[in-house]
Amino acid sequence: MKIAVVGAGFAGLATAKILREFEHDVTVFEKAPDVGGVWSATRRYTGLRTQNNKDSYAFSDLPMPRDYPEWPTGEQVQAYLERYVAKFELRPHLRLATEVVRAEPTDAEDGWMITARRIGAPVSAPEKFDHLVVANGIFSDPVFPQYEGYADLVRAGGKLVASSQLNTLDDTRGKHVVVVGYGKSACDVAAEIGPVAESTTVVARRLLWKMPKRIASTLNMKYLLLSRLGEALFRYQELDNGMERFLHGPGNKVRAGMLSSIGSVATWQFKLKKLGLVPNGEFADIANSTVSLSTDGFYEQVAAGAIKVHRDTEIERFETEGGRPVAVLSDGARIPADLVVCGTGFHQRVPFLDDTVSARLLDDNGNYQLYRQILPEGVPNLTFAGYNSSLFSPLSAEAGAIWIAAYLAGTIDLPSVEERRRQVAERVAWMQQRTGGKHARGTNVIPFSMHQIDETLDEAGVNIGSGVRTMQWLLPIEPSVYKNVVPRLKERIAQQAPKDRVGSES
Repeated sequence: MKIAVVGAGFAGLATAKILREFEHDVTVFEKAPDVGGVWSATRRYTGLRTQNNKDSYAFSDLPMPRDYPEWPTGEQVQAYLERYVAKFELRPHLRLATEVVRAEPTDAEDGWMITARRIGAPVSAPEKFDHLVVANGIFSDPVFPQYEGYADLVRAGGKLVASSQLNTLDDTRGKHVVVVGYGKSACDVAAEIGPVAESTTVVARRLLWKMPKRIASTLNMKYLLLSRLGEALFRYQELDNGMERFLHGPGNKVRAGMLSSIGSVATWQFKLKKLGLVPNGEFADIANSTVSLSTDGFYEQVAAGAIKVHRDTEIERFETEGGRPVAVLSDGARIPADLVVCGTGFHQRVPFLDDTVSARLLDDNGNYQLYRQILPEGVPNLTFAGYNSSLFSPLSAEAGAIWIAAYLAGTIDLPSVEERRRQVAERVAWMQQRTGGKHARGTNVIPFSMHQIDETLDEAGVNIGSGVRTMQWLLPIEPSVYKNVVPRLKERIAQQAPKDRVGSES
C-alpha cells in the first residue's frame, strides 16, 4: 500500500520503519526541518531531558549510545533519532520542512488526498495515498491561557511564550521571568533559567508530586516506577493477573503503604514541608494521571531563593507598573513579568483534518474514540500512532506500529464494530473517572503503559513470552527483549491467509 505518515517523532519514525519492513511504500511528512517531534531543535525547550533512564527510553533494535548520560538531554535524544533514520535508511522516505495542510478522504473513501506545502514554497497539488497514519503527536499544539491585559503586557515590552518555544537562555538573561505550571516542562525551564534571570517565579494552580531520580539518593527510581510492579501499584481497568488482584485485594494495605512511602520519601528528600511545597492530596491520587521526575536543582534553587513558587494560585491579569509589565495573581501578589513562559499543556487536535472528519473521530465530549488508541470507527483507511501518552514512548510506538502492520495485513481478528465501540466508551469513561478529567481527551494511558503494550501485541498475536514478562515485575523494562516481535509477525502473516482488504470493517 502507499501510506502517508504525518509526523516524524518516535511514533512516526517507528511506524515508517516497521511498515516498510512489510513492503509498504511509506512517505513521512514533517513540518519541522529535522526529525524528533518534541525533541526537534525547533521545539525542545532549554533544559529538556528525558524522564526515563536511557536503557528504557529506546527502540527495541537500537539502544541509546553507551556514552550518553543516564538521563539524556533533548539534543542527545534528537541525535539518537537521527541514528535510527540512518540505520534503517529512512531518509529517502522523509519529507522534512513539509507541512500537511489538508488531508481528506477520496470521494469513494478508498484512500486519502494529501495536500502539503514545503516551508517557503507554494502549496503542492493533492497526492493520493491508500492509507493515512496520524502521528502528529499529542504534545504538538501548546495551550495558551487567555489572560486579561495581555495587550498591556505586550505594549510594555513583555512577551508570552510556550515552554516548547523557549529554545535558548538568551531570552531570559537579566529578565523577570514568570513560569506558569508545575509539570515537567515548567519545572525544567525554571531550574534552567534560575541562575541567569533577574528573578524566576513559578505560578502553580496545583502542585504535583515529583519522584526523586534516586530515592534516598541511592535507589534508582527505575526499579520502582519503570517495572510492572510499579505499574500495578495503581488500579487498572481490569485486574488481569493474580499479583494485581492480590495488591488490590488482600494486599491492599501493602500496596497503599508502598505508595504512601514514596510521598513520604519525596517530602523528606526535597524538604517539601520546610519549603511549603507539600502537594494537596495523596501521592497515589495525583500520580494516577501525572507521573514526573524531579528536576535537578529545582528544589535547591527554591531553598536558596533563586526560584520563588506561588502555589494554589494563578495569573488573573496583566497590568503595567512604572512602565514595566506586572502579573497580578489570584492570591493578590504582584510579580514583575518581562517574560511569561507557559507550561500549561497542549491541545489534542489534528489540524489538517476538516471538521466533518474530526467529528467522526470524537465523542460528544470531544474525546478520541480509538480502539487500542489506534483505530477509529467510521473513517476508513485511517490509523493513529502515538496517541497513547506513555512512560515507554519508543516501545509503545513500536507496539502500535506492529498492530497497524498486522491490521493492514488482515491478520487481526477484530471484535465487531459494536463491541469495539463499547470497549472504547468504557475505556474513556474509566480514564475520566480515574484522572478527574485529566486524560488528554482519551489519549493518556499513564501509568498503564505496559498494559497498553500487552493488549496491542496480544491482539497482533506476537507478544513476548510470559516468562520474560514475569521478570519485568521486579526489573526495569528492557526494550531489547521485544526486538524479535517484528520477525515473528512476518512469520505469522506468511502462514495465515489474509482476510478481506483492510478498511471494510471501518
